[in-house]
Parts: sequence; structure tokens; C-alpha cells
Amino acid sequence: MREDPRVTGPASHAAGPADRAAPGEQSQPVRLDRLDWREFGERYWDRQPALFTSVTPAPFDVHEVFETAVAAAHRGGPFGVPPYAGFAVGGEPQTDPGDFLPQPRDGSFAGYHQRLVRQLSGEPYSLTLQAFHAFHHPLWARERAFFAGLWALVGQPAQSAFTTLVHGTYEHPLAEALPGQRVATFLFVLGGRQRMRFGAADRSASFTVEADPGDLLYWPSHLSPAAEPYAGWASTGVRVSVVREGRQAAAELYDLLHDVTPETLLTPDPDPAGAAPPGEEGLLVPDTEAGPELPAPLERALAHFRSVGARGPLEERVARQSLRHWTAGGFRPVPPPAPRGRFGDDDVVRATERVLWTEAAGRRFYSACGHVAATELPAADLAAVLRVLNSGRPLPVRELTPAARVLLAELTAFRALERL
Repeated sequence: MREDPRVTGPASHAAGPADRAAPGEQSQPVRLDRLDWREFGERYWDRQPALFTSVTPAPFDVHEVFETAVAAAHRGGPFGVPPYAGFAVGGEPQTDPGDFLPQPRDGSFAGYHQRLVRQLSGEPYSLTLQAFHAFHHPLWARERAFFAGLWALVGQPAQSAFTTLVHGTYEHPLAEALPGQRVATFLFVLGGRQRMRFGAADRSASFTVEADPGDLLYWPSHLSPAAEPYAGWASTGVRVSVVREGRQAAAELYDLLHDVTPETLLTPDPDPAGAAPPGEEGLLVPDTEAGPELPAPLERALAHFRSVGARGPLEERVARQSLRHWTAGGFRPVPPPAPRGRFGDDDVVRATERVLWTEAAGRRFYSACGHVAATELPAADLAAVLRVLNSGRPLPVRELTPAARVLLAELTAFRALERL
């Protein structure tokens, strides 16, 4: 660890376990020549900003990031702009940017920048793309593997981390969290030099940090950043932001229930001993004089929903969502699955991802890379197949039943298998 001339402002020291920075407290970054997640978790996470130089292995590859930008930019929405994209010229958001978004013919961010300089006559521009990891599986896998070491120490985020591409000659402000939430952020610089200014919550002091390509800058949620790119050339970086303050149970409930159909909630309990579904008497207005007991129709409805949540379709949904959460590695939505594989008797496969499974509502589900499928395999057979796959040993297809081969086909689509 040494002083960094690229950090300007009042002098600081390295924060130890006793130097926790309270939310709103001013703290300066230190420069580190290597990233050790254990040291980071003990000394800097939620405490103090840090600048890691020339991070290896890198969380992002510039070629993959450009490919992802092209793919994301062509998933159009209303007015030609994807709902997760932002493009601005001279500070003015563009509802119809035309071909100002990245194109395959640009070949790279440098080519993209050169084209925009010509088309915009040198006017400053900015491009942002949210949920960036969902458009390119190799990028998503690299990012997930990089941050797995951090999640092992501090816990995998209950809400997905935000991944945002920021590119341009200045940065257009972009909200990355829900109102009332604050996020800790990692910024990995891919091109140009990124200059960030941080201010104390009371605006009593500020400092500036400059990060070069290959550097990873971290700042906790109590710091307020503002980007100050150099005029005349473009800066390219990817931000990964993690909700640290103001986490709301509503966000997690929305994740579980936002697309639940009425049929999921209203399917009668098949267990004769369970509660009956709501009757047809209609909804009664509670009698405030009658005390804390609910009217009979509401009591039956409440009992029904409790029963459905315990043994019905909602149990299956909870199981699926849990599997998706754990195998996505903190980064959702995940890239879409690939085409299903086909195997012959002479094929041999090996797992490239760990596969999880569970039972719910009388069915068995398995998951990898944030995708979930059901199987007809009995629990013992499913456990036996996955035991071999998760051990890393080769698995001859010839020995498998038709149901097990269907499982392999799905895992190929999840990108969790390789053919030997």
C-alpha cells in the first residue's frame, strides 16, 4: 500500500477494523496493488473507498463489453430506445438517438467514439446501459466468478447487484437504486481515464480520484460521487452497485409475486384436511364492535392462502425463485438460455457449473446459471446424476435413462455442461 498521486485532497490513513466510517462520514481512498477479498471485507467494505490498480483477473473484458453493448442497444423499446438505455447529447436526453447507439460496424469503443465525434461535430455525449450483464453470457459468467469471492465473505445480495455500462465524453446522471436506497459501488475502468469527485454528506470537504484502464475503484454507500471525465476523449467503464442501505421488503416481495397469476393464488388445496377455499357469501364489512376476530369469509380466505403458500403452487414458485437466486450468483436477470443439447449413446459430458436441486409441491426442480427446470426423475436418481456432475467427473450418456437425458439437454441450454 502506498500514497497515490492520483488521489487529491486531505491526507488519510488506511482504515482498520476499528476505523469504521459511519454513514455520512468523510473518508479517503487508499491505493492497493492487489485485490484480496478477505482483506477488503475486513478493512474497506462499508467503511472506506479503495482504488485497486491493474486488477487481475479482470471482472470485465473490453471486447465482451463492446459486444454486449451492441446486443443491448438493439433490443429496442418505444421510440427506438431500450427502456434500460440512456443516451444524451450535450446533456439533453435523446428519445430517438437514431444510429447513435453502438453498431456492429464500429468494431470497438474507439471506433464508436470516432464515429460519434464526426456525427455530433464534437458535442459531448453519454451512453448508459443498465442490467448490462443480461445480454452476454460470457460477460455475465466472468462478472459472477469475480464477485463470488466477495459474496462468500459478506453474503450474496438479496436483491440483484446493478451492472451499468457508462461510456462517453461526460457522464449523464442515472438512478441505479430505488428511492430511499443507497448503494456501494465498484467502477472498473476499461478505456480512457475516469476522474471521480467525492464529497462529504455535509459538503465540508471533497477529494478527487483518477482511475486508469484496468483499475477498480470502490466507494461505500455514504459517499456521493460525481464523474468528471476529461474533455476531448471518451471514458468507458462498468459500474457494479450493491444496495447497502434502505433495503425494502417490498422489493423482495415484488421479486416473488410481481407476475403471479390469480390461478396460482386461488388453486384449491388438494389436501382434504386443508382449509376450504373462500365461499360465495361475498366480502363482509368487519364489525368493529365484534372484537379482533375476522368475519367468517375472511377467515376462510386467510386460511386458504396460508394453505396454498404451504403446499400449493406458491410453494413451487418459492422453490423456483430460490434456486434462481442462488445459482445467479447475485446478478439477475441472467442471459437467456441457449438451444437445448442432443446426445447420443457415445457422448460423454461433464458439468461446468454447480447444479442445485430441491423438491416442492410434490415435484423436483434443478437449477444452474439462474435457470430452473422440473424433472420426472425420482429424487434418488436425480441426486445420483447430480452427484456425479457436481463432482466434476465425466458422465457417459449411454448409462442414462430418457428422463436423465432430458435433464442433460436442459443443462446444456443453461450452459452448465460441456461435451467431452
